[in-house]
Amino acid sequence: MTADQEAALMATRDDAEVRDLIDDIEMGDWAGEPLDCETDKAWDAIHRCLSDGTLGCGRHLSPLDMAVLGGLQHHEGEDYVVAYLRDGEVAEVAASLAVVDREWMRRRYDRIDATEYQAELSDEDFDYTWHWFTQVRTFYLKAAAAGRAVIFTVDQ
Repeated sequence: MTADQEAALMATRDDAEVRDLIDDIEMGDWAGEPLDCETDKAWDAIHRCLSDGTLGCGRHLSPLDMAVLGGLQHHEGEDYVVAYLRDGEVAEVAASLAVVDREWMRRRYDRIDATEYQAELSDEDFDYTWHWFTQVRTFYLKAAAAGRAVIFTVDQ
């Protein structure tokens, strides 16, 4: 997020304003170099691998736990997640993600509880998860270098 986007987020008063703002940001209606990252549906497994294996939001268990669903929650409804991380938190997350390798991620992936996971655990799903994780890591490194705050959104 740019400083202007971050200020606009802090000024929102309700879920409707948050959604409108996020729509504007995601549609590219803001000036400045866009920094964004898609995760497709891999955000679920990525978060489970980087955290305690669950989908808990905003817990700040560690910088890794904050990468996807961590940070301050800016939407109160259950159908939409807007997790916000300040620029200093983004730098911590980026540093932690930088040292995650494929083997570590695979060990964490193999611990996911299949009964709680929405997809089928498999080598193919892990490869898919790892691909999108590398995109997230690159994104955080760029955002940290630019001194940016980050939001993660998911529409359930």
